[in-house]
Amino acid sequence: MTDFLNVLALLSNFAIVPGLAYGSQLALGALGVTLVYGVLRFSNFAHGEIMSFGAMATILVTWALQARGINLGPLPTALLALPVGIAITIGLCLVTDRLVYRYYRQEKTQPVTYLIVSVGLMFLLGGLIRFIIGPNDQVFNDGTRFILKAGAFKAMTGLDQGLAIKTSQSITVVTAVIIVCVLFWFLNKTRAGKSMRAYSDNEDLALLSGINPERVVMVTWIITGALACIAGTLYGLDKSYKPFTFLQLLLPIFASAIVGGIGNPFGAIAGGFVIAFSELFVTFAYKKVLAYLLPSGFAPDGLVQLLSTDYKFAVSFMILVIVLLIKPTGLFSGRTL
Repeated sequence: MTDFLNVLALLSNFAIVPGLAYGSQLALGALGVTLVYGVLRFSNFAHGEIMSFGAMATILVTWALQARGINLGPLPTALLALPVGIAITIGLCLVTDRLVYRYYRQEKTQPVTYLIVSVGLMFLLGGLIRFIIGPNDQVFNDGTRFILKAGAFKAMTGLDQGLAIKTSQSITVVTAVIIVCVLFWFLNKTRAGKSMRAYSDNEDLALLSGINPERVVMVTWIITGALACIAGTLYGLDKSYKPFTFLQLLLPIFASAIVGGIGNPFGAIAGGFVIAFSELFVTFAYKKVLAYLLPSGFAPDGLVQLLSTDYKFAVSFMILVIVLLIKPTGLFSGRTL
């Protein structure tokens, strides 16, 4: 029994707890992609850089607060700066829609044109971000780093394996749950949310019903900007902030949205956790796990990894290809809000 508990603690420390945090971050990112696709009907490849921009704005405000000695004690100061970062990111989304996407929307351009435009915007934002904050790692997490340390867990349980839970991980999961609940309430219970769903389902019928399309677009970008800033900031708090990382993060985010069923918010959430746990469990080294489960002397010498951690993002791509081959519409099919 003790060996089984050690295995459970080991998996929780290196896969389950990080998977919950990473899955929450991917789910929030995929929700933004899903909303844009569901309402505006195009794949926004600039979403990763919007997340990066939101995190950058929050970091700059965090540094300003820290310089003045303003903090939240045991909690990260970034939580205090996050509302300002959200407002700045929403402003970016509304400005880019007005200056870029609105023209193509009025011209009723094909979705592939939107895609190409979003790729151009992605590179433009990426260059702007690196010009402002630089290309290097930026650590902005302060306050109490752990709510549970491995040593304390060992002393409390008497197990050989420890379990550490970072403050950023718990904040990520709690924030994701709150955001998802508020979003689903908004989409299903409010007039603006119902308008978004109606516009997504049938644009012409929505217009005949008196729904203002520009207002729907504006609300969509407001929600997308808020989700992007929150997801980017939480990812930076958990793993440190580096601009190039968010360009790489675009693949697992899109994989999450497509695997769950692009256009389906519930599918985006489920897809985020599918991708996150797949990446972690496929690249996890099972040597210690087998050492506890196998008889003495049968423990393997190697790390027993299915794939090296260098190939973590390849897991997202493999899952994406498999889902597209088996069920192209995703696990929760349907382009619907």
